[in-house]
Amino acid sequence: MNIIERAKRAWNVFTNRDPTSGINYTQIGGGYANRPDRVRLHPGNEQTIISSIYTRIALDVSQTTIVHARMDEDGRYMETLDTGLNRCLTFEANIDQSGKSFMIDTVMSLCDEGSVAIVPVDTVGSPLNGSFEIKTMRVGKIEQWYPRYVRVMVYNDRTGQREPLTLPKESVAIVENPLYSVMNEPNSTLRRLAYKLAMLDAVDEQSSSGKLDLIIQLPYTIKSELRKKQADARRKEIEEQLTGTKYGIAYTDGTEKITQLNRSIENNLMNQIEYLTNMLYSQLGLTKAVFDGTASEDELNNYYARTIEPIVAAIADAMNRRFLTKTAITQGQRIYYYRDPFKFVTASKMGELGERFTRNEILTTNEVRQAIGMKTSTDPNADELRNKNLYAPEEEYADYAPENQNGGNQDDEEYV
Repeated sequence: MNIIERAKRAWNVFTNRDPTSGINYTQIGGGYANRPDRVRLHPGNEQTIISSIYTRIALDVSQTTIVHARMDEDGRYMETLDTGLNRCLTFEANIDQSGKSFMIDTVMSLCDEGSVAIVPVDTVGSPLNGSFEIKTMRVGKIEQWYPRYVRVMVYNDRTGQREPLTLPKESVAIVENPLYSVMNEPNSTLRRLAYKLAMLDAVDEQSSSGKLDLIIQLPYTIKSELRKKQADARRKEIEEQLTGTKYGIAYTDGTEKITQLNRSIENNLMNQIEYLTNMLYSQLGLTKAVFDGTASEDELNNYYARTIEPIVAAIADAMNRRFLTKTAITQGQRIYYYRDPFKFVTASKMGELGERFTRNEILTTNEVRQAIGMKTSTDPNADELRNKNLYAPEEEYADYAPENQNGGNQDDEEYV
């Protein structure tokens, strides 16, 4: 394209907008300061500990590759299919979310609610009448269960509102949290932790309000009105001492006794929270090292096997049941997922894994280079599955020709 054509076709979002065809804000819907389709956690689950656990799990699940693929008769991966469903999983699930952000939304809602519905929004063909192709999909909150239907709350990107829909169970992928007993049961470890954290917040709010919760034992009985007035005057005097001094120090008579009520409760709560947090970590295969990125390979494998893989499998199974027709299943189509081994290892370990995969003819050199974010090699051998330690191309043996040894001739000796 020459300079004149580029100048003719140049366009700028500010200078080239048509002032006569301005936006009709009554047609585009209401505006919001925050995204209305974003996940809203249950009250209490936005606590720092719980929300950080949800976020860690959701991010790690989104790092697992999930595709619409074709498998062979033995259930082995053959190819990734170019379908609308695969585009939703890998590129764009809807106008607001990429494939990864959609998966994060799904897992965050799953951890918080215990079950979610993945709802096909735009499709070619009806999900209830034979084959169909999914173009966009969203995560719906299940509000009511019926024998063959579910009532879900789904964000409508045309109106900008969350709207209730009653849909047949056959048309949506319902995902159940495989860790429900740990995270979502009324008396589960996570729910108990959330309750204790809410109690601690209440104690902190009370402590920061300036109330000390003191009981003053005076050296006389308070029965008459005169004694009550004397006690009130003594209480006000102590209050003035505490509030009127720089460090909140007051003095009392040697015959008076002061008891503070709230300290033992707070200390007991902290011990219970620490105990429940450690129990939750152990049940989920989590450790402090997983959060700060210093976990060993064994810790990561344990965490992936006990937490991440069951959640990914539950999502894939739900999609297989509802989004793939019987014909598609007989053709070998599946929702296939796998863990990229290079995403969970250090740089030093990455080279060791790459060498092991190429040596055992699991990956080609270019596949390893691509997995670690490097440009592929133009060498044709880089696309071959072969162990360089066992054999080499014929040209690599040229230096070992018989004529190069002891002045002999290649025809005179036989080399094996």
